[in-house]
Amino acid sequence: MGTTSASPPETDGAVETRGIEPVPDHERHGRVRELFPTWVAANISVLLLTMGASLVVNNGLNFWQVLLVAAIAAAVAFGMVGVLSVSGKWGGAPGAMLSRAAFGVRGNYFPGAILWVARFGWETINAVTGAYAVLTVLHLLLGIESNNVLVVVTLLAFVAVTYLVSGLGRKALNVCNKYSTYLFGLFSIMVLVYLVATMDWDAIFAKKAGTTAMVIAGVGTIAAGGISWVPTGPDFARYLPHSASGRKIVGTTVSGAALVLLPMVLMGGVMAVSNPKLAGQNTDPMSFLGTILPSWLAVPYLITALVGMVLINSLSMYSAGFTAQTMGVKLPRALAVSINAVISLVGGLFMMLVAKDFIGQFIAFLTLLAVSFSAWIGVYGVDMARRRKLAVRYDADSLMNTGRTSRYWYTGGFCWQAMTAWAVALGAGLCFTKVQWFTGPLATTWIGENGLGWAATITIAALVFAVLPAPRESAPAAGDGEAAEARESVTAA
Repeated sequence: MGTTSASPPETDGAVETRGIEPVPDHERHGRVRELFPTWVAANISVLLLTMGASLVVNNGLNFWQVLLVAAIAAAVAFGMVGVLSVSGKWGGAPGAMLSRAAFGVRGNYFPGAILWVARFGWETINAVTGAYAVLTVLHLLLGIESNNVLVVVTLLAFVAVTYLVSGLGRKALNVCNKYSTYLFGLFSIMVLVYLVATMDWDAIFAKKAGTTAMVIAGVGTIAAGGISWVPTGPDFARYLPHSASGRKIVGTTVSGAALVLLPMVLMGGVMAVSNPKLAGQNTDPMSFLGTILPSWLAVPYLITALVGMVLINSLSMYSAGFTAQTMGVKLPRALAVSINAVISLVGGLFMMLVAKDFIGQFIAFLTLLAVSFSAWIGVYGVDMARRRKLAVRYDADSLMNTGRTSRYWYTGGFCWQAMTAWAVALGAGLCFTKVQWFTGPLATTWIGENGLGWAATITIAALVFAVLPAPRESAPAAGDGEAAEARESVTAA
């Protein structure tokens, strides 16, 4: 039988001591504005330049279509991040933990395992990108050519720094995110000014528009990275008080992400007009900056982007520690992160030393990532909507209790309605998916051809869960809040 664990107090030191335990009300001192630099930092990735270039070269889009794709992708993906982040202030717990209320204390292991594995892949991609950035800087500054030993050293250094920052926890991440936002913003403006002054704008604006189908497919590709952050959203909102505005949470999340995502994708598209090979850097996605930008600008820009990529991976590993604990790993959060660090190091070495098509594998991974996360999103979103409508509060004791006395035990520890919706949607989403090494039986349909498998997955999961009989939670645990308090905490969104 599971047990109920009290929430240890959060220390004022540099290292966050709390793991998956819900944050009590008296420690909810966070502010919504703290989310802004978090979601800015979550998008500081030079890979967005390559993806923007791909929209021009592979999808055949023009300047205005690239801008439209980036805007829609940011609004859709990070709109979902913001909406589901609201559950973090309702329950004061990470998304992987609150998910127990939807799937059941045992049922949550199944989507949790897939989210955890997907997180491994995301961190591996980021680690490889960061290592390539270091190698590019060394080449531009010192003329050092890459070799296998240098690859191992740079990747190990990147993962080690990431592990250190993520292990420190929320406070350290907030400080790093804040100053990296200022630094990266400064150099991004310098790059924009340089591009405005040197690009052939007549050629850029003369490019013919691509098809609507390619625009839709482009939205899916760019949005996939943002969708991967949706289960993470509650992790960064759990220190917000119940009185925090849900609308402000959504607005701050979207605006923070869009501030970086839009110009990065657009810059990549602009660069691709003068150098179409930008979208074809299959083995090293960073070296193109040395040919597009002068060294005096490329080097500091890469260094600031490198800091951003460390923070992206740190944010991901921070949440991965919670997922590991939710999956039953009996380690403090800071040590649980080490599992992801080791796996990303091993996976990164494979991609850099063995695999030959980095960008192709990256796009394939993003596609599968979006589908795997989308099935969870559809179920979790409906569960949130029901809690808001009925003013049903997350019960902290039951979230920590994995035994039969938990109100989230349902039937044998499984919420069969949620599990059914999740499994059906995940299977359907894979049927619509086509990547380099996998083609689903429905990949040639309109949904599959337009890259909308992720959207179909969310819709199917939500519809199936909504039409099935509503799950019945067990009786509230002793000491659960009064109805008035519950209504206040849930409907404050």
